Formats: sequence, C-alpha cells, structure tokens
Amino acid sequence: MGKLAVQKYFSFMILIITALMMIFTFVGLFGGNVNPAGNTARSLLVYALPALIIGNAVLLLYWLIMRRWHWALMPFITLLCCIPYIGTLYQFGESDEAVEKQPGLKIASYNVALFGREASGFMAQDILSEMKKQKVDICCFQEYSDHSGDKKNSDSYKEYFPYMIMGQNDMVIYSRYPVVRSKNIPFEMTNNSAMWVEVKVEDQVIRVYNAHLETTGINGTMHRAAKTQVKTGVEMESNRLLRALYGNYTIGMMARAGQANVLAMDMRESEVPIIVCGDFNDVPYSYVYNTMLGDKVDGFKECGSGYMYTFRGGKKNVRIDYIFHDKVFKGMNYYKKELTYSDHYPIFMKLDISKPKTEE
Repeated sequence: MGKLAVQKYFSFMILIITALMMIFTFVGLFGGNVNPAGNTARSLLVYALPALIIGNAVLLLYWLIMRRWHWALMPFITLLCCIPYIGTLYQFGESDEAVEKQPGLKIASYNVALFGREASGFMAQDILSEMKKQKVDICCFQEYSDHSGDKKNSDSYKEYFPYMIMGQNDMVIYSRYPVVRSKNIPFEMTNNSAMWVEVKVEDQVIRVYNAHLETTGINGTMHRAAKTQVKTGVEMESNRLLRALYGNYTIGMMARAGQANVLAMDMRESEVPIIVCGDFNDVPYSYVYNTMLGDKVDGFKECGSGYMYTFRGGKKNVRIDYIFHDKVFKGMNYYKKELTYSDHYPIFMKLDISKPKTEE
C-alpha cells in the first residue's frame, strides 16, 4: 500500500510538471508577440524554447512508457504546436546544388568581426575568394573594417563588386549591380546601425537592408568580470554576476526591440520589393525576429536544409543571422558556410526574382 501511494504521488508530481511545461512552452511560443518592455519574463521564455521542447519530448516518452495515453496527449499536442518553431532551426532534406547553375540573385550576409583586426589583409582576401566561389551578387557585411594594415580592403573587393556603399561605423554593402539609392539608419545611444541600398537588377529595382542590432551584452559582462578578478584577485559573487548578466541582457533585448521597430517602419515605406539581411543578435520567434520578419519569408524555412545556426561563440550554437525577402520573390537555396574567421558563419541565399509568385 505504501509503495502504491508513493507511485501515485510521483505520477501526480510528473503530471504537474507536464502541465507547467505545457503552459511555459505556449507562453514561449507567443512570447515574441509582445514588446519586451514590460513583458520581460514572457519574452525570456522564447530563449528557453529548445529546452522546453526537449522537456516535453521526455515527458511524452514517460507517459507512453507508463501507458497513460490521456496524459501523453498534453506533451504530444504541445510538440505538434512547436513544429513551426522547430522549422526555423531545422529543415529536412539536402541542399539542392543544381539550383546554383540556374539564373537568380545571390545574397550573402556575414558579420566579419573586423577581419580579426589582422594587418596582413589575408583574412579579408580569403573571405572575398569565398564570395567569388559562391558567386555572390550582393554582400552585406557587419563589423566591417576597410583597413588591413596600410591596405584598403575595398580596393581589391571592387574588382569583383564594382559598387560599394559604406554605412555608419562598421556597415557596408557590396554589389555587382548598380546602386541607385542608399540610406543609413543610425540607432540612438549605440554603435549599432542599419542601412539599405536600392540596386538595379535588370529591369527592376530591389531594396536590400543590412542590419546589425544591439548585442546581448553577455560576452562584455563576462569579460569585465574576468578582468576585475585579474586586477583585484577577488572573484565576483555568483548572484552579483547573474544580476549583471540579467540586467545587461534585458537592456539589450529592449534596445533590439526598439531598433527592430524603427526598421519595420522604414520597410513599410518602401515602394519596391525588399530583402532583409543581417546580424539581429536574437533568436527565432523573439519579438525582434517577428518584427523584422513581418509579412516576409524566412529564407531558411523556405529552402534551407539541416540544422541552422550562425553564431558559434563559446559553447553557444544559435541562429541570430538571417535573410528574409518579400513574397514576390521565390527562394531557391539557403545555406551557411562554416568559415572560422569570425564568431559568426556567413549565410547565403539564392533568389528567383524573375517571376513573381501569383495566387492560383
């Protein structure tokens, strides 16, 4: 009798955990629909979605083993609702290399981390070689530096990309097509910024955005904590460090939300089709992701394959770099290259811009 009571108590506790996991997962799935300002806890659950999905999968397995089919429905339904989110990180199938031989517009986005600040120019030239190899037509760089020692990177880049538009601070767009208009979009109280160019591709004009939104602040906080420890010999208390990390992260999250709102307003004013590239420093389904995406298409969900992550700093493999496009275009291929010149990977997308999609 005592053993049965313990078993019932344990199952009851697992049921409570199942219900809470379901609630937290649904809050996380819709957490990106509200501005983080004033909704911090709800917004933060978006970042826990991968762990919540794993938790729901474990609970589903548990209830199936216990043959409690009715309780298994809770994590099962939750996981079904997570399929669109999972699609932003993983797509079945393999990249179709045949499309690379077909006509289209090739876009690349890459946070080059100032080319490692190396003076020889080798890194910048190697990245240029990769862009040539991938037959890129328009390349958006974040954290770009035009100087490698006494050389200007643009001097060699312009041999392949005849058109170059510098943005504010460390932003640049290189193009093989003529640029007819451009605009810089600075953000208040930060070095981050965005820009766009309008390029003439055959008989149409396309606007291409390059955005670098506010960083998370985690790496900077950890660096300052380590620096303080070296200088003073005193290790920062764990709770103090956690408070600093939480504070910086939430401030960065709210700053990115404001920057995304600025860009969304600018996009709505465009009279030509747009493509949006950049380092958003935020994960899929976040407020920033949803705001930047709007009614556009996430290129990876449309024509990517495999597991997509673009940031490899530390032990984190997360997707924070994106290419979105208007629905008048059709995605042909989307992929990343695992270059090791930065803590980001470059992403590439080929678009069919010749035949707008029409409703049947």
